[in-house]
Amino acid sequence: MRRPLRKAALASILFAGALLAVAVTAEAQQAKKVPRIGYMSPRYDPNNPSPTLEAFRQGLRDLGYTEGKNILIEYRYTESDLDRIRSLVAELVQLKVDALISGNLVAIRAAKEATKTIPIVMVIAVDPVAAGLVDSLARPGGNITGLTRLTRDLSGKRLELLTEVIPGISRIGVLWNEDNPSAAVALKEYQATANTLKIQLQSLAVRGANPDLEGAFREAGKQHTSALITVRDTVINRYAKRIADLAIKNRLPSMYEGNDYIDAGGLVSYATNEADLFRRAATYVDKILKGRKPADLPVEQPIKFEFIINLKAANAIGLTIPPNVLARADKVIK
Repeated sequence: MRRPLRKAALASILFAGALLAVAVTAEAQQAKKVPRIGYMSPRYDPNNPSPTLEAFRQGLRDLGYTEGKNILIEYRYTESDLDRIRSLVAELVQLKVDALISGNLVAIRAAKEATKTIPIVMVIAVDPVAAGLVDSLARPGGNITGLTRLTRDLSGKRLELLTEVIPGISRIGVLWNEDNPSAAVALKEYQATANTLKIQLQSLAVRGANPDLEGAFREAGKQHTSALITVRDTVINRYAKRIADLAIKNRLPSMYEGNDYIDAGGLVSYATNEADLFRRAATYVDKILKGRKPADLPVEQPIKFEFIINLKAANAIGLTIPPNVLARADKVIK
């Protein structure tokens, strides 16, 4: 006959069972923790999300992430206000996001200063080594990795292509945001190639959240500028359609640093496919969430650049693109 359990022994068993239940519950809650990432973007329109944001979301979906279920995204929008960037970065750092993603150089630098532990995924136009963001492309070190568009490295090639689109051109205007230090660097790089090609550059600087674009085009007319190059930046990009429209109105051939300007009606662009880079940025987020360290993830460089020609814009300004140049284009919009 089995002897009844003593009260003390029974209490011990019940206590141990309760502890086990608490441990299992805590473990389950830990397992269900949903990662949270911070995404910084220049603007947000719920009815018309930017192609880069949609590409990033699609990249996450391709990797098995569903926003709101197994991943959360904290959006912060600078609205082209460079002064807001530091405070927005500070918000995301305070939230202790699992990763921070941005295509803005100022934001990346602010994040680098604000945290040494939160992984930062960049998609930027400049050489991140020269900018002091990483130690090397192969071994970034620190907490920053991602992709570079190499936009600035293409400055010389854009000028060369523009001289082929418009043979004999001698004076080119450069539209840029005077408030952005990176744009000033771009102007210098264009100037270096212009000197080699014996082309005069006309600085068409604008500033502020509502730049005087009409005034810049009037100045281009006064200086007898033959063509235009627009330096992309968070402020300037907001006005892509207006810039493309003004270029057509003033019958000014235009070269751009991104295919989004062609979508807005611009003439020609030579750049990387930016949406594809943001889709690739999702793979960095995935690797980081699975335990990889940014220091060990090489920074990717684009292997292909797109030369796009918009014949609609060419016809609108009465420009005939040489056949040999058309033949070299990756895409021709008719």
